[in-house]
Amino acid sequence: MTDVRLFPVSGIGEVRPGDDLAATLRAGLAASGIALEDGDVVAVTQKIVSKAEGRVVPEGPGGKAGWVLAETRRVVARREDLLVAETAHGFVCANAGVDASNVAEGFLTLLPDDPDGSAARIRDGLRASSGAEIAVIVTDTFGRAWRRGVVNVAIGCAGLASIVDLRGTKDASGRVLEATIVALADEVAAASGLVMGKADGVPAAVVRGVRTEDPPLPASELIRPPDEDLFRESPLQAIHARRSIRSFGSSHPVPDSAVREAIAAACTAPAPHHSRPWLFVALRQGPARRRLLAAMAQAWTADLAGDGTSQSVIDRRLQGSDALLGDAPLLVVPCVRLHRAHLYPDDARAGAEREMFLLSGGAAIENLLLALHAQGLASCWVSSTLFCKEETREALGLDDEWIPLGSVAVGPPPTGSIPERPAIDPTEFLREIP
Repeated sequence: MTDVRLFPVSGIGEVRPGDDLAATLRAGLAASGIALEDGDVVAVTQKIVSKAEGRVVPEGPGGKAGWVLAETRRVVARREDLLVAETAHGFVCANAGVDASNVAEGFLTLLPDDPDGSAARIRDGLRASSGAEIAVIVTDTFGRAWRRGVVNVAIGCAGLASIVDLRGTKDASGRVLEATIVALADEVAAASGLVMGKADGVPAAVVRGVRTEDPPLPASELIRPPDEDLFRESPLQAIHARRSIRSFGSSHPVPDSAVREAIAAACTAPAPHHSRPWLFVALRQGPARRRLLAAMAQAWTADLAGDGTSQSVIDRRLQGSDALLGDAPLLVVPCVRLHRAHLYPDDARAGAEREMFLLSGGAAIENLLLALHAQGLASCWVSSTLFCKEETREALGLDDEWIPLGSVAVGPPPTGSIPERPAIDPTEFLREIP
């Protein structure tokens, strides 16, 4: 174990676009009386990197909000004026890293385009001038979920293992570690923040005594892959982000655990008279699904032919249905029943009671779709079985009390990014009455 020491690098003046940061830091190191040694880590704030690389922009007509949206790849959470967003780099941070501190009035800084590349260029310049084998990290202050306050993290890294995998090694008691992966670059960045305050005019620091035998890894390795992210969206944003997907990324089976979680969420929907009047029939690839699709195809063909629809149009519609309902890794048929309805003697109230139960079925389906989305699965509700109630009940062996409410196709999301939903102006659908 070695002592870790921190040295603030002061005497660095205002950085301007096009400045050679390695030369600027070299002058600051000399003014601070610091000679770089093998193993040193030079921490540099994002702010001076962005300034040197010309990532300073005027607020312009759209103001800060406009630049935040321009720098946002995906909205993670939103509350009033605060936006937590994913940037093009994959960072999740407040306002997509757009910042107004320590720049001239009316200007903003954006994150560097390639922070790992920025760290590598600075490192090359400092190594060439000092002859020391050093590392460089580019730092920025990020907030943290579940904890108040900001802390320095590494957004760029060169010459250092940004992440160290300790799985399979033993702890001090001899137990084998099973899940420990250390964000070493973030630990170094956080330490450097102790001597680089936002108001202190100290945009760099040297961290001495960091030891690792792991090969260098860029800071991009710190970004959690989407399939490992349990908190990818806020609940509100998940509602905006869910889309109806009609093709799936692969034929891999949908996990049973995901199906059970989604059904449990569906069953939290409101329903009349403290009832749970739902049934969800899960159909994987097999005889039951084939039987259902064949029965529906026969019913649709008869109905369309009776309406005078040409055979070519019928075939196209059936092909479209087969591509979605037949190819999806999982098909869920939601049903609702009315057997607990307090059937009123008059038709008006009895009809309203029926509508209440049908509405509860729709609420359960919406919960199901959102729960699937929250687990990283794509889905699409189609009205199919609504037009083939008797055929569906017979194909699935359901009692006459069950009313099928369409079908939900489920599977992995398609490869590539899913287009965002067009913005919706709520004033078009809102009527406020005093």
